[in-house]
Amino acid sequence: MIKTISVGHASYELYVQLDNFIKENDYFRFINKIGCGGGTASNVAYMLAKWGVGSTFAGTVGNDMYGNRIIKELQSVGVDTRYVETTYDKDTTVSTVIVNQKNGSSTLLNIADEYVKLRKFDFDFQPDIVYIDCHDPYASKSTIERFPKATTICGVTRSVSDAIDCAKMCQYAIFNASSAQAITNIKIDYNNTNTLVNLYDALRKKFDHQKVIITLSNHGALYEVDNQIKVSPALLVNAVDTTGAKDIFDGAFTFAIAKEYSLEQAVRFANIAAGLSLQSVGARLSIPRLQDVQKIYDEKAS
Repeated sequence: MIKTISVGHASYELYVQLDNFIKENDYFRFINKIGCGGGTASNVAYMLAKWGVGSTFAGTVGNDMYGNRIIKELQSVGVDTRYVETTYDKDTTVSTVIVNQKNGSSTLLNIADEYVKLRKFDFDFQPDIVYIDCHDPYASKSTIERFPKATTICGVTRSVSDAIDCAKMCQYAIFNASSAQAITNIKIDYNNTNTLVNLYDALRKKFDHQKVIITLSNHGALYEVDNQIKVSPALLVNAVDTTGAKDIFDGAFTFAIAKEYSLEQAVRFANIAAGLSLQSVGARLSIPRLQDVQKIYDEKAS
């Protein structure tokens, strides 16, 4: 079985839904809420295990109710949690996600103590694939250096220098639109395709040893094959919650690479998974069934 390790962020997320976004001095009492584990690397690890790939997660949680829930949730689908470190002086990161029921957009309020780094890297196996989300730069870099034979994939959502450095160490770098624009100082105008080409060219020059992918939400994803910049269209659905789409894209892309899909095939496969995820509330809870993704992929490929 293919072995993967995902290194980075773990959090617990609480979702509430509103008919309209909150206004200053409003008061709301939520009886119905949805809770699940979150954090990009944690979500990727969970998704890979749920889809039948050997999956290990390395990250930190607090010694509290939410930390225990995260570990149990990962274990419920078969994730190896031996390298999850519990801290006793910091709480688990908790996020409140406000979902606008009218358009599916979401606003995430992240409540975190001072950042806690992984301290141990005594992994006792050789992973075939390493996924990092740049949340813990030192752990990310150390893991990549420890396993030079592994295929390395990096998810980038911030334009900070540590994230850029991590991405430059990986073979695949998956940026979201906001981080790509911030890194290149080029703004996307979806009515002007030249801005997409210019954005990709500028990012590719900065990451000239990586295979670069840029996710564009409901506009699909940018990638390059045979020196041609292409757009893989998004799967069009009625969006209920957009929170986890990038995480689901990264997880499905990692799965596809593990199954030896080409870059182009992996991007198409990931786009389908991300699109299907928009139809449910909660990033981790919205992970689609593998057979549903595969069915649509096969139909489009035929």
